[in-house]
Amino acid sequence: MASIHENLRQVRDRVNAAADRAGRDPEAVRLVAVSKTKPASLILEAIDAGVTEIGENQLQEARTKYDQIDRPVKWHFVGHLQRNKVKAALQIFDLIHSVDSLRLLNEINRRSAGLNCQTDVLVQVNTSGESSKYGVQPEQVLSFIESALDYRHVRIKGLMTIGPFAPNVDAVRPSFALLGRLQEQVKSQRFQGVDMAYLSMGMTHDFEVAVEEGANVIRIGTAIFGKRV
Repeated sequence: MASIHENLRQVRDRVNAAADRAGRDPEAVRLVAVSKTKPASLILEAIDAGVTEIGENQLQEARTKYDQIDRPVKWHFVGHLQRNKVKAALQIFDLIHSVDSLRLLNEINRRSAGLNCQTDVLVQVNTSGESSKYGVQPEQVLSFIESALDYRHVRIKGLMTIGPFAPNVDAVRPSFALLGRLQEQVKSQRFQGVDMAYLSMGMTHDFEVAVEEGANVIRIGTAIFGKRV
């Protein structure tokens, strides 16, 4: 079995190739190593191999690992966040990728106000139209962000989506292209305090297409840590 170090090298080579095809700078693509179900020992191995950003999708699991990792890494929450878990999530994560409702955003704002801090979030968009996926509908993104402008303890830093899982990886391209167009639409509105810095899309099976379509944050688990059991 390949080592995490070798896996990371291969992922970075593929990112570089995809960026070259799109005429982009590969250094602009941030790699979030998604370590769900994997032990802290493997996270430490990944950090030793150069990983600086860790993604988790379950709060309780993340809490256990967070307490075991004494390295200066950024923590990303990439799963569906329940409102009753917000307070605990704010104690761990630097960026929440999955804000999909104003009720959740309001709770993040309320809890952040109590901590006298600002929390960075991404708006999750359902670009595939699948009922099984969370996310704001594409046609509602502008109104969603406009409604969120009064939340002074939340900073909307960009958009996130999960593409459809399809045998033909090019089938995800329209979903990723749509998110890129939405990012440009939000930018054109020049909403105060909304900078659209991040376009988070692409996982192990489709990250090359995501990079070609403009992703600057990719969320990679299996290709780094191996298959989950």
